Amino acid sequence: MTQGPLTTEAGAPVADNQNSATAGVGGPVLVQDQSLLEKLAHFNRERIPERVVHARGAGAYGTFTLTADVSRYTRAAFLSEAGKETETFLRFSTVAGNLGSPDAVRDPRGFALKFYTEEGNYDLVGNNTPVFFIQDAIKFPDFIHTQKRDPYTGSQEADNVWDFWGLSPESTHQVTWLFGDRGIPASYRHLNGYGSHTYQWNNAAGEIFWVKYHFKTDQGIKNLTQDEANALAGTDPDSHQRDLREAIERGDFPSWTVQVQIMPEADAATYRFNPFDLTKVWPHEDYPPIEIGKLELNRNPENVFAEVEQSIFSPAHFVPGIGPSPDKMLQGRLFAYGDAHRYRVGINADHLPVNRPHATEANTHSRDGFLYDGRHKGAKNYEPNSFGGPFQTDRPLWSPSPVSGVTGTHEAPSHAEDDDFVQAGNLYRLMSEGEKSRLVENLAGFIAKVSRDDIAERAINNFRQADGDFGKRLDAAVQALRG
Repeated sequence: MTQGPLTTEAGAPVADNQNSATAGVGGPVLVQDQSLLEKLAHFNRERIPERVVHARGAGAYGTFTLTADVSRYTRAAFLSEAGKETETFLRFSTVAGNLGSPDAVRDPRGFALKFYTEEGNYDLVGNNTPVFFIQDAIKFPDFIHTQKRDPYTGSQEADNVWDFWGLSPESTHQVTWLFGDRGIPASYRHLNGYGSHTYQWNNAAGEIFWVKYHFKTDQGIKNLTQDEANALAGTDPDSHQRDLREAIERGDFPSWTVQVQIMPEADAATYRFNPFDLTKVWPHEDYPPIEIGKLELNRNPENVFAEVEQSIFSPAHFVPGIGPSPDKMLQGRLFAYGDAHRYRVGINADHLPVNRPHATEANTHSRDGFLYDGRHKGAKNYEPNSFGGPFQTDRPLWSPSPVSGVTGTHEAPSHAEDDDFVQAGNLYRLMSEGEKSRLVENLAGFIAKVSRDDIAERAINNFRQADGDFGKRLDAAVQALRG
């Protein structure tokens, strides 16, 4: 279909898009060729800074359908009535690799979900694992520095990775997940998603419940061995992105069954584990998952840059009836995610179509800045005002929870069974013999690359404390590889 004449960004028709203007035939190019200069200047600026983490990703639009009324737990409108549908956008990602890295690598997968609710956008920023490597956001930059390129060698270094993990025993549970069979998903369709953090739900009466989200893939869990992943990463680095896009194109819409674990507020203080520790799970026998809905992805983005690369997610994007918990990793992310997007995409990133609320209009006094579109026209930009401007509701989104004590830097409160190793050991003992063997092989292959024996021994000792057999087998496997 003919779309009319080619124009400049300002709308003026372009007479010649094949030849630059020159001073005579074969002469130097003229600065007055504004079409040329505009094209080159735009091209130089087509990339924005990639995400420091979760840079490599793919996304799709979909629908969340509530199948169970949970209004007794939360006053969130999109969770109020069985059968209610909410538009969504889901971005999958790897964590450590850069924008051009392959999909089939051993790495957690981001599972960032935006609900376009009638009360504004609700973002749930999670992973394909229910736990994480650290408990406190103050350690996050250090952790990521160990996963990224070394400042001297320019490569990821086993010394850095295992030095940090060995000195951070809280990472043992997540590392056991990462090097097990689920460490390399076969595709984005064949993995579970988890909110990972603990969140607050509060109902119309102001009662508080602590909640964990689970998204169980209806396609079944499917993973790659290390050898399969190495081959796929070398031959088809876009394997996961392509698989997701092509499945939706052929109408094979991937879906997830959505479950929640719900803990009454009063249980938290005496629960056997710290319920706000991101390195721990709530065992299902304590709080059985409750099915509440279905998530389906059914529409691909039209433009990957505009809708996937420029999509933003923040765990601080709550709606009435949902709020944060005292989880120290979550508390840090409430700031860090929004700050990253303000730097990376710009102060008006929320105005972009993929990030804009669907059922409501953002009604703020924020103005100006890069990419401001003038949507507010001449409306007053301060509050309070007597010109009909937006006003406060006097009703917080979430319920207040009591705090006490003195200010300062504190370790997390101790609970009866808090331990950096117990859940990693439980996970190991749940594995079949084949799963244990592959886990040990995967870990040993990486630990054997460190340059110092003390780093290797410290890393192995963490797994030894999780389970004696685990540590013994891993030690033998590493020794065999290191000679």
